[in-house]
Amino acid sequence: MTHTLMNAFTKIAALACLTLLSACTTIPEQLQGDYAEISPARVQPDVFGANIRWGGVLVDTRNEADRTCFEILSRELDRYMRPTTDDKTAGRFIACTEGFYDPEVYSKGREVTVTGQITGTEQRKIEEFDYRYPVLEVTDMVMWEKRKTVIRYDGFYDPFYYPYYWGHPYYGGYYPYYRYPHFYGGSGRITTRQTQPDASQVVPRKSEP
Repeated sequence: MTHTLMNAFTKIAALACLTLLSACTTIPEQLQGDYAEISPARVQPDVFGANIRWGGVLVDTRNEADRTCFEILSRELDRYMRPTTDDKTAGRFIACTEGFYDPEVYSKGREVTVTGQITGTEQRKIEEFDYRYPVLEVTDMVMWEKRKTVIRYDGFYDPFYYPYYWGHPYYGGYYPYYRYPHFYGGSGRITTRQTQPDASQVVPRKSEP
């Protein structure tokens, strides 16, 4: 009876964890649609005006007189249009939108996905190197929640869990033996993974003229 209850509890806990980890399983509405397959590294004058969907990691947030420009290190997107954690990049780009956005919120390292129209290129320095950035006017921008690391214990057992171990019939629920078994002793495997972040902040769509 005790083993049956614990097996049921384990299955329910595992199902709850999977539900939480897979909570964000759709593309945010702001990022849905078809866009030109253009890499930030391949922007030439003949693609100015194209509508694109790019993502990556914020490098800098710069407020100008009437707009904010985000410098972004590009990353490949997963099937939900979130930036991946791979080190692969197609270079940097600049995404600008109307209004003020606090650099303490849109801070370095945050993951974003943007849609917009390529308006041109701009040359800036990265240390001593003259770098040519593609520039786009933002239509929509999603900043993702920070990733969290989840630790999973597979196959662990507590050698003191089994009934009558050391002569104690504690399967009946007497203190302190009614508590769930601890993850010490026994054998098993510890694995870690990062949660898939959900949308956190959405830049309002630019108003039509």
